[in-house]
Amino acid sequence: MDIYLIRHGIAGDRTLYRTDEERPLTDLGIKKTRKVAQRIQAVGIQFDLILTSPLLRAKQTAELLQQAGLSQQIQAFAPLAPEGNINLWVNWYGVNSHYQAIALVGHQPDLGNWAEQIVWGSQQEKLIVKKAGIIGVHLPSTGSPLGQGELFGLIPPKWFL
Repeated sequence: MDIYLIRHGIAGDRTLYRTDEERPLTDLGIKKTRKVAQRIQAVGIQFDLILTSPLLRAKQTAELLQQAGLSQQIQAFAPLAPEGNINLWVNWYGVNSHYQAIALVGHQPDLGNWAEQIVWGSQQEKLIVKKAGIIGVHLPSTGSPLGQGELFGLIPPKWFL
């Protein structure tokens, strides 16, 4: 399975919203994320499923990916919220490793930390996913993915624009 860890697009200023969960993508965030989604589609990548953080900006990012024709299915997945537990995703993966490609839409630093744990088996807090950026990792077909992934892409959004 290939996983694409995708950070949400540019979001509204925290100070303008009552809670972090309510922060939407800005107009610029929508525009840039839409372009990234179109470029992903143009190179022929398709997702069997998009799992997304339940926070608004991540859900909007997932919807833009879906609108670009990258997947028919989106599911909210609570562990992708900030400070989510990767072990809950590992359990999910154990039951769902039959997918060919999935997108995980979430937040930094969690996505970078998850990628490090999947590739190197430990969190170093060194990988950074820019807004609307992507980390691509190939996973083994069986067993725990932690420490077993093969990094194949660390792509900032500017490469797509």
